[in-house]
Amino acid sequence: MGIGKVSMKKIKKALISVYNKKNLNLILKNLKKYKIKLISSGGTFKEIKKQGFDCIEVSKFTKSPEILDGRVKTLHPKIHAGILSKRNNKSHKKDMKKYNFDEIDLVIVNFYPFEKTLKKTNNHKKIIEHIDVGGPAMVRAAAKNYNDVTILTNINQYNDLIKQLNNNKGSTTLKFREKMSEEAFSETSYYDSLIANYFINLSNNRFPKRKIISGNLIEKLRYGENPHQESAIYSLDNNLNIKQISGKKLSYNNYNDIFSSLIISKCLPKNVGTVIVKHANPCGVSINKNKLESYKSALSCDPISAFGGIVSCNFKINKKLAIELSKIFLEVVIGNGFENDAILILKKKKNLRIIDATSLSLQTIQNSVSILNSILIQSSDTEVFSLKDFKIVSKVKPNKKTMKDLLFAFNVCRFVKSNAIVLAKNGSTIGIGSGQPSRLDSCKIAIDKMNKFQKININEQIIAASDAFFPFVDGIETLVQSGVRAVIQPSGSIRDKEIIKFANKTGTILVFSKTRHFKH
Repeated sequence: MGIGKVSMKKIKKALISVYNKKNLNLILKNLKKYKIKLISSGGTFKEIKKQGFDCIEVSKFTKSPEILDGRVKTLHPKIHAGILSKRNNKSHKKDMKKYNFDEIDLVIVNFYPFEKTLKKTNNHKKIIEHIDVGGPAMVRAAAKNYNDVTILTNINQYNDLIKQLNNNKGSTTLKFREKMSEEAFSETSYYDSLIANYFINLSNNRFPKRKIISGNLIEKLRYGENPHQESAIYSLDNNLNIKQISGKKLSYNNYNDIFSSLIISKCLPKNVGTVIVKHANPCGVSINKNKLESYKSALSCDPISAFGGIVSCNFKINKKLAIELSKIFLEVVIGNGFENDAILILKKKKNLRIIDATSLSLQTIQNSVSILNSILIQSSDTEVFSLKDFKIVSKVKPNKKTMKDLLFAFNVCRFVKSNAIVLAKNGSTIGIGSGQPSRLDSCKIAIDKMNKFQKININEQIIAASDAFFPFVDGIETLVQSGVRAVIQPSGSIRDKEIIKFANKTGTILVFSKTRHFKH
């Protein structure tokens, strides 16, 4: 029978085995209404009897005891034959009659909470015991035989089944069974992926022969980067660990910018720092400890680009800052919590998305890019810098304050699309050049931004960071001519000695990183 054709199947016998017993009474009342006989085992059987419904225990149905501490209950030919038998197949009918097996028309199963177990304990033995075997076996069998059997794997499907039973006098349609089969196979696939990835992580195999990526749908988005593109967001966990408090529904581009801003802000010192992002690039960053001044400094880096951007604060947003944030048009404001007065102020802008990122932390994560049916995967460039990662190569040495500024600028630089140049002073960016095929062009853009929006004191020490080495002297020369007095860049160019020579000739501080930090 083709997909979508109506083919009613009367439900006479149901097997129920659920870990999550919520709303069980609701489904039991409706099964009783249509005189559907029940089979169950373990805790589910006890719960069904406790609620006053008739039910036959699996061990009595199969005439085989539960063994191995309950590991083997439903793994029995009578169970699986009852689920898998094709009702219109003569050979199957013959076998069922020969062995006196009953057909099972409805299977309701949800699994041991393996995902929750992983979050609760590191005890390997406990984790192993929460791998469900019988449940997924029954679900796969029922989903395979959807032509004759209805399978439910989630309590959210109960109401849909009840509607089916009421509309079809105790039967279900083929279309409904097909849909439940699709969801069932998705459920078993996701469950198996959790188990597979647990063992992959256990063996510390970052790039296994088969990479299994599974996610939970968070929401379907209005569209993708452009209105003609479809889009949705999935989480590898059950949630994104960020909470939208108020504002319009988030778009694909909003999420892209949000993630870009959060990666940067969460890599700043704890409870310090403001990041402003536009089109996935930072256009202003500051680690001024004063919250209001931090925002103002980040904004002053490029106030034109900040218009319609995203502000991410690595701290709790207060009333004073909220008032200032309300003065310009922003798409999203992110904070590690909000004071009540701050929320009331920001909510006055109805379309402004307010996001709480308190629960988000940067753990060991992988980044992936998917295109042309391929997936590029790499570990994330979010490790905290230390002095041992760098080497001072110039005759003039940086003092503690200058070195702090250099590390700040280099930290920001690794999150700017390459080729990337970041100019900074006093813990704030003052010019950012990004995404240019030529590093020299990025230098010029950063300098132009600085000259356009900053009032530079000739005695102030401007520092510059580059995400990769300067292949020629012209790049660092352009920076020094603009007033830069200290430069941090990765080593590795065949002209590194020329760069060092130029720095010494001009009295410029030069620090080499042992690693480059491209972001394409």
